[in-house]
Amino acid sequence: MTPFVKMHGLGNDFVIMDGRRSPLGITPARAAAIADRRHGVGCDQLIVLEPAADGTPGEPGAFMRILNPDGSEAGACGNATRCVAHLLFGEAGADRATIRTVSGLLPATRGADGRITVDMGPPRLDWQSVPLAFPADTLHLPLSRGPVADPAACSMGNPHATFFVPALDALPLAAIGPSLEHDPIFPERANIGFVQAIAPDHLRLAVWERGAGLTLACGSGACAALVNAHRRGLAARRATVALPGGELVIEWRETDGHVLMTGPVATAFTGALDLDGYPA
Repeated sequence: MTPFVKMHGLGNDFVIMDGRRSPLGITPARAAAIADRRHGVGCDQLIVLEPAADGTPGEPGAFMRILNPDGSEAGACGNATRCVAHLLFGEAGADRATIRTVSGLLPATRGADGRITVDMGPPRLDWQSVPLAFPADTLHLPLSRGPVADPAACSMGNPHATFFVPALDALPLAAIGPSLEHDPIFPERANIGFVQAIAPDHLRLAVWERGAGLTLACGSGACAALVNAHRRGLAARRATVALPGGELVIEWRETDGHVLMTGPVATAFTGALDLDGYPA
C-alpha cells in the first residue's frame, strides 16, 4: 500500500504521494483514475514528490510533479506548492523550503500567522513564452467567445489568459471555458481566468483550469490575474484576489519582478492506495 495525503489550498484539492525513496509508477492513466471523484480518491491534481536533482544547503526540498485529472502534466501550481511546502516544513522543522518543478524553482516561506508565501518567479510576457501559436500582443489577444473578449496573457510556469469582465457572476463559465482552453491560439492549451476588478487592491477571479475545469481556487491563475490587471491599469502591484474557495494575497514585486503568493493550506485526511488496483 502506498500512503497519500489529501490537502487543499482554498478548496483547490490535491492527492500528494511521496516517490522520493522509490518510483511509484504513476502513468497518465493511473493519475486520471486516482483523481476521479467517483472511482478514485478525487482531486484537482495528483502531486508526486520525487528526489530533487540538487538542493539548497540548509533547506528541505523536493521535485514536485503535477498531474491533471486528465493525466496531462502541468508546469506549475501555486496552491499545491504551498501544500507541499507545508509537508516539507513539518519534516524538517523549518520555515523555508525550495520546491522544484518542470518550470523552475519555487522558494516558500511560512509566516508567523501560519500562512505560506511562495515566490512564483517573474511572469513571462512575450508571446513565445506563453506560448501562443503566432506573434501577438499579449496585453490584448485577438480572442473572444460569447460575452468575453480581449484577454491579456502571460505564463506563470504554465499558460494563462485573463479576461476582464464587469460582472463575474453572470458569465456561463462552464459553457465557454472548454473552447477557450482549446482555442488554436494556445498550442499547449491554456488556463482561462475571468476577473472582475473591484478596486485596485481587490480582484474577484474564477478560473477554468487546463486539464481540470472549474476549480475553487487557482494559485498561478491568481498570480496571472494580478499581473495582467496591473498591466491593464486595473490593479496595484499588490492585491487580495478573491476566488470561490477563499482569498489569496498576490504581490508583483517591483524590485525584481517576481510574483509572491500568500495563502493558507489545510490537510483533509490521510490514507493508503493499492496502486496495482489502478490502470497501468
